Amino acid sequence: MTQLNRTPLYDVYKTYGAKTIDFGGWDLPVQFSSIKEEHEAVRTKAGLFDVSHMGEVEVKGSDSLNFLQRVVTNDVSLLKVGGAQYTAMCYEDGGTVDDLLIYKKAENDFLLVINASNIEKDIDWLTSNLSGDVTLTNISDETALLALQGPLAEKTLQKLTDTDLTTIKFFKFINPVNVAGAKVLVSRTGYTGEDGFELYCAAEDAASLWEKILETGKEDGVVPCGLGARDTLRFEATLPLYGQELTKDITPIEAGIGFAVKPNKEADFNGKAILKEQKENGTDRKLVGIELIDKGIPRHGYEVFAGGEEIGVVTTGTQSPTLKKNIGLALLKTEFAELGTEIEVQIRKKRLKAVVVATPFYKRPKK
Repeated sequence: MTQLNRTPLYDVYKTYGAKTIDFGGWDLPVQFSSIKEEHEAVRTKAGLFDVSHMGEVEVKGSDSLNFLQRVVTNDVSLLKVGGAQYTAMCYEDGGTVDDLLIYKKAENDFLLVINASNIEKDIDWLTSNLSGDVTLTNISDETALLALQGPLAEKTLQKLTDTDLTTIKFFKFINPVNVAGAKVLVSRTGYTGEDGFELYCAAEDAASLWEKILETGKEDGVVPCGLGARDTLRFEATLPLYGQELTKDITPIEAGIGFAVKPNKEADFNGKAILKEQKENGTDRKLVGIELIDKGIPRHGYEVFAGGEEIGVVTTGTQSPTLKKNIGLALLKTEFAELGTEIEVQIRKKRLKAVVVATPFYKRPKK
C-alpha cells in the first residue's frame, strides 16, 4: 500500500482532534470539530487551514516574464512587484491544465502556486514549454502554507507581527514579514470568500506558526479548519475547484473565469485563438448556479435535464451552511443558462425540480 503524502503539520493534527482522509494522495484533515462549525467560524470569526499540500514553483531568469506570458491566460506584464494575480494555463484546445496564483517577488522572480493534485503534471507542462533564460525550481517540499481566513483574521495576525497588515491590500503581499519569529510571505488572498491571509513559510516553521496563531486567536474564537469547510466556503463564494469546475475538458470561459483570460495581450499563449473566439462569441456550455425546489441535494456528477433532454452535469453541490439551501454549480448548455430556467437533477432514480439562480451564492458583507 502506497504511503500517503503528509504536510509538515501532520503530527500536530491529532492534538486538535483532526479526522483525516485521503485527498488526492495526501493524508489531510477533512474536519477538526464539524464542517458546519468550522464554516460558521470562518464566516463570523476566523479559521486556520493547513494548505501545505499546494505546490510552489519558482520561475526566475531574464526571460521569465516572456515565458509566463506564453503559458498563462492572464496578462502577467500588468503585475507589479508585491502583487499577486489569478490565472490559468490551458492546452491548445482551450481546456484547462490548471488554475493558479502568480506572485511577483522581484523583477524576473516569480512564484507560482499550483494545485496539489497537479504538481507533477504542471511542472512537466511548464518544462515542455520552456525556452530562453528561465529556471524552474519546485520548492513545494520545503514550503508550508497556512491560510487564516475570516473577519477577525487581521486582528489575530496583527498580534503576532510588527508589520502593519492594513497596508497589505487585496491580492498584494509583503515578503518577508516576521510573524511570531518566523520569516513569512504574507499575502492578502484566500479561497473562502472572506477577508484573510495566506502565509508561506519554511516547512520547519509551520507547526510553531500554526500553534501560535491558534493560541493567539483562541479568545476571539479562531479555530482549526479542514478540507470540508474549505470546500463549502469556496463553493458558496463560487470559486472554482480544479477537477470539478475546471478540467482538461472545460475552458476558463465556460467555467466563468473569463476575467483571467486576456486574449488581446500581445503574447501568443496556449489556447489563445479558441479562448478569444469563446470570449467574443460565447460558448455552447456555461457554468451556472442551481437551487433545488424539490427536496434533495445536487452532488458532483449528477446529470441535469430539461424536458427530457440531458443538458449538463452538476460540478459541485451541497446544502449551503450559510444559506440553508440545497444548491449547486452545473455546467449546462447555454440555452438553458438563463436565470429562472426550470430544470431537473437526476438524484438516484428520481428527477427533482430545480431552478437556475444567480452566483456567487454568497458575498461577504461590506464593512
